[in-house]
Amino acid sequence: MDVPNHLRYSADHEWVARNDDGTVRIGITDYAQDALGDVVFVDLPAVDARFESGAMCGEVESTKSVSEIYTPLAGVVTSVNTAVQDDPSLLNSDPYGDGWMIEIRVDDASMIDQLLTADAYRALTGE
Repeated sequence: MDVPNHLRYSADHEWVARNDDGTVRIGITDYAQDALGDVVFVDLPAVDARFESGAMCGEVESTKSVSEIYTPLAGVVTSVNTAVQDDPSLLNSDPYGDGWMIEIRVDDASMIDQLLTADAYRALTGE
């Protein structure tokens, strides 16, 4: 299982990457995509939607199940990856790259440091 060290993670299996412009990029982890199986549909929020930390912001449907996606940080959606909506298999093939889901402008950037480190996420998943 791939767990890049430069990212932060939620216990709900989302990853967070800091962007240079102060926003963060969010996606699901390699662990999550593997557990889901082949992803066939992705429902993402609209740009300018506001979410509190831990709120459901989308859904991922696979051949096995439907899973809710949660935003690990409070903020406003600034960008949505329409490529993932057009080709949901990107979540399986490149979860940390082309398979990102949304970008948000966080209310409190210091909260990023409260998320799990790569080592803590590995411990959570038993990897």
